[in-house]
Amino acid sequence: MKPSSANPAVEAPPARTEDLDQCLKPGRFTDSDHPRVQDYARQAAAGAGSPRERAVALYYAVRDDLPYNPYNIPTTPEGYRAHRVLEAGEGFCINKAIVLAACARAQRIPARLAFADVRNHLNSERLTERMGTDLFIYHGVCELHLEGRWVKCTPAFNLALCERVGIRPLEFDGREDSLFHPFDLAGRRHMEYVHDRGSFLEFPFEDAMAAFRQQYPRFYESLGGSASEFADEARAGG
Repeated sequence: MKPSSANPAVEAPPARTEDLDQCLKPGRFTDSDHPRVQDYARQAAAGAGSPRERAVALYYAVRDDLPYNPYNIPTTPEGYRAHRVLEAGEGFCINKAIVLAACARAQRIPARLAFADVRNHLNSERLTERMGTDLFIYHGVCELHLEGRWVKCTPAFNLALCERVGIRPLEFDGREDSLFHPFDLAGRRHMEYVHDRGSFLEFPFEDAMAAFRQQYPRFYESLGGSASEFADEARAGG
């Protein structure tokens, strides 16, 4: 991810590059040709003119329409298809990034996915206990090709959650990368990017699931929980 003096990232390996045309096509998970995705993208981008303006509108729609829920992690490919995530009405970083990428492609904006390992220093006590760590592997973001270059955006944490737990919501203008803040509103250390896994045309489902099960064996024994439950425990500090 984008290095900064406040929140340095490990140097990224070379990205997997694709022709922009490939980043416009429907994929296994970014099913931009599905009617539900097409309709959602059309409504979210209504009134926006340029590709950048449409991308910004799509970002805020996905960020705030789908509450963040790290307890509802799909274990089958179907749970990561964009139209299924829209049907579920909630998501976590990976499948929300997939929805945004699919919606962008539906609006003829080249899109791909990028993944990194991040450490959440403000992770809730319950989630840390269930995961066995505060390290989130395969954290997902969306990359959009706008005005001649790739920009990253992170639609994971919805505005209501941010306001509830006292963290700054991530804004996106279509020109600058939108990545997690290193500190929260109280000055506490928040997100740390520790490893960049590169950019992908599609979600590497099999690789990610194998890594999840190895990294979080206890978590997969006790899946379940709602977005509101997570917000409550995060606000309470655990």
